[in-house]
Amino acid sequence: MDSTPRQPDRFKIADPIPSSSPAFGTPALAFRTFTRKHNLTISSSALQTLAVFVGKNCGSGWREEGLAERVLDEVAKIWKRAGGGVIVEEGKGASLKTILQTLEGSMSGGRVVSGKSTSQDGPLKASSLGLDDGRIETGDTSNPGTEEDDTQLSLHPRNWLKVIAAFDLPRLTYNVDKKYFEAIKSKPSLFPSPSHKTALFRDRYNLVYQRLLRNESFQSSLGTAGVPSLQRASSNLAQRQSYKLTPIANLLGRSGTSHLLLGLLSTSPTGDLSLVDLTGSVALDLRHARMIPEDGAWFAPGMIVLVDGIYEEEEMVKGAALGGNTGIGGAIGGQFVGISICGPPCERRDISLGTSSRHDGQLSSSGGFGWVDFLGLGSERAQGARMRRIQEQCLRRDQETAETTKLKVAIMSEVNLDHMKTLDALRKVFSTYNDLSLPERPQAFVLIGNFARKAIISGSGRAGSIEYKEYFDSLALVLSDFPALLQHSTFVFVPGDNDPWASAFSAGAASTIPRQPIPDLFTSRVRRAFATANSEINTSQNSEPMGDAIWTSNPARLSWFGPVHDIAIFRDDISGRLRRCAVNTTLDSDPDVTMQDPLNSGAAEAAIAAGGSQLDDVGQQAGIKAAAVSSGASMARRLVKTILDQGTLSPFPLPLRPVLWDRASALQLYPLPTALVLADPEAAPFCMTYEGCHVMNPGRLLPEGGTPTARWVEYDVVRNRGKIREQRC
Repeated sequence: MDSTPRQPDRFKIADPIPSSSPAFGTPALAFRTFTRKHNLTISSSALQTLAVFVGKNCGSGWREEGLAERVLDEVAKIWKRAGGGVIVEEGKGASLKTILQTLEGSMSGGRVVSGKSTSQDGPLKASSLGLDDGRIETGDTSNPGTEEDDTQLSLHPRNWLKVIAAFDLPRLTYNVDKKYFEAIKSKPSLFPSPSHKTALFRDRYNLVYQRLLRNESFQSSLGTAGVPSLQRASSNLAQRQSYKLTPIANLLGRSGTSHLLLGLLSTSPTGDLSLVDLTGSVALDLRHARMIPEDGAWFAPGMIVLVDGIYEEEEMVKGAALGGNTGIGGAIGGQFVGISICGPPCERRDISLGTSSRHDGQLSSSGGFGWVDFLGLGSERAQGARMRRIQEQCLRRDQETAETTKLKVAIMSEVNLDHMKTLDALRKVFSTYNDLSLPERPQAFVLIGNFARKAIISGSGRAGSIEYKEYFDSLALVLSDFPALLQHSTFVFVPGDNDPWASAFSAGAASTIPRQPIPDLFTSRVRRAFATANSEINTSQNSEPMGDAIWTSNPARLSWFGPVHDIAIFRDDISGRLRRCAVNTTLDSDPDVTMQDPLNSGAAEAAIAAGGSQLDDVGQQAGIKAAAVSSGASMARRLVKTILDQGTLSPFPLPLRPVLWDRASALQLYPLPTALVLADPEAAPFCMTYEGCHVMNPGRLLPEGGTPTARWVEYDVVRNRGKIREQRC
């Protein structure tokens, strides 16, 4: 203990924090409150800031009355509710300074007073803390309603539906040194520095690399020696081995040896394939490579792949090497002869968030990124448990009438409004749901473009804008016939490449993504139809929110109950682009090698198998062999596995699929969403689950040829399952 007299002015920000500080006692108090109780880590600077705050507001009662511990507990709760990271420090998700300033206005006599929500700067603002309703948790459990009082919240499910445009998602980047996600502080620009283009691919590589190292097949264990190669094991009882990645720069001087590389598949200026990582690049020979699994995925330039093979140095001619640059960071001489190639293993959402194991209903304190707010609505660890309680209350509110509200979404793609039969198909879909009882109707309808079959907003002297607006005016007439749906559902519109204004300069070709929503200029009549329908209901006697039409970007996210249900939506002709750009190998697979057994195929196959590469669709659950699956289902599997393994919606070179460099993080699929809508009219409709992510493709609303039929996907949010529905028009 410090025997010197304690002076009131001792607690200044510039002063160090002695272990016997009267405002903080010892660091054990902070450790007990933040680490043991709330699974948080506090930095030294944050510790000093809290010491000043406690000394200023708690006075001499910090120890005798336990005021300091109560205040620290309150700060930790608010930090978690605000979506702060696992490390309590400034600049990590939430603002500690803002939390303390707001909390100070709610304190009296060293205690947090319930209902007191004013400070020196004015009223308490929930948005400054990331809270939902502006209430401060007092930690007083004896008074119900003072801590996370959810009884005053609206219990209608549509109040918890959020449509998040790609331009509103948090811009995050993975910090390799800290092994954590950080917010990008620079302001996004349409014309950023060229270094941002490099950062786009570097961030993709770092995300896949850290995900790969978290896979148990790449984690070294005691007793493991040497680096295995892709050779068949002599026995199925062989001990599981860990696998090691080799940086490309480390291939120099190791000719004739086998290695496992992770890199970006790219095309060199000469037109040859090459593999690039953060240390260099090497020419790639895949003429004798075997794809793992066979016909299980596409591999195209722009993708990050695992290649197992042998490095061969260049032959020496007249005493000089034929290659040129062999320095670190450049192209090394020689070539890498691939034996096997596969995509990086996927990672389930619960593993990425560190929520795969639960104890007594609480989230475990294991690794993962559960404290990261990926959607801007609160992190899984901060809001997940509370949102699940609210969801349970919302879905059981109608049990007295023996009817439980269902969270269903009707998803329609390729809604070509310039086709008269499309309007008939929409009328058929709407009438199908209009005849159902209110709890059985979809809470949301998702209409995905292209809303015009041809990109007519491309000049050439035609009044394209007027025609395009008339298409939505026709849609408004159809919607006006179903006022009950407009009053009780949310309609979400996602554009395609033929929709304005991107088509004004792309003429329907692949435009830059993410792309803005359809301008309000064309949608006024549809909005008027919703306003007319909502004017007929009495909102004073109904807590249900009014129906609404939301025009969002491509891609977009639908969030239900915060981080609990994350639904990604993307409209793109991605399967056709994959077929055109995929790399083909010439060597046939060995029929004696079983693709399902990782012990028979080595490092790359083991990485796939350990990552759970088998699709968990209905067909496999019923025991159907892969060989008996139709070609359409096989194509769907390849598409789903390719996209989710890559962890991005656009695994292509920028000339092939332009991407806004400063908005590339909006295309990431890490962690995996709970559901993904891949609206691709060139692929057959499907619904299947891969690594816990349910992927759906509605196909065309009006299939080509045959009897006029309306086809769409009905998605059950709670069960995380979709089904394809059809109705004859």
